[in-house]
Amino acid sequence: MNIRKRLRSHPELHTGALNDILFILLLFFLIVSTLANPNVIRVNNPSGKKDTKAKQNIVVSIDKEQRIYIGQKPIELSLLDTLIRAEVLKAKASIDTPSVVINADTIAYYGEVFRIMQAAKRAGAKVVANVK
Repeated sequence: MNIRKRLRSHPELHTGALNDILFILLLFFLIVSTLANPNVIRVNNPSGKKDTKAKQNIVVSIDKEQRIYIGQKPIELSLLDTLIRAEVLKAKASIDTPSVVINADTIAYYGEVFRIMQAAKRAGAKVVANVK
């Protein structure tokens, strides 16, 4: 009879590298999830056959220094309503409803853009905002 203790080997699982692998996978999925936006729907925008520049009767621009121009002429902010009304009245002589196109820089204040929109609406013109 064999009375010696038998050496039994216990199975071991080394999990030291598992933490590193899981951390790398977590970072990978976080980065990928921020790049793929599920709310974005790709749409083909229609393109017009006519020149849209012909419809732009009055162009109001706001540059990055918050200066306002009607056409190429710089204007003061206090005279904005009266000058837009005068331009709309001039354009109404040839067109029923003139349009005011607002070209605003990306860092232009939205309050100024809305103020121009309201002044154009009060003058009886259509408003098109084009923020670059």
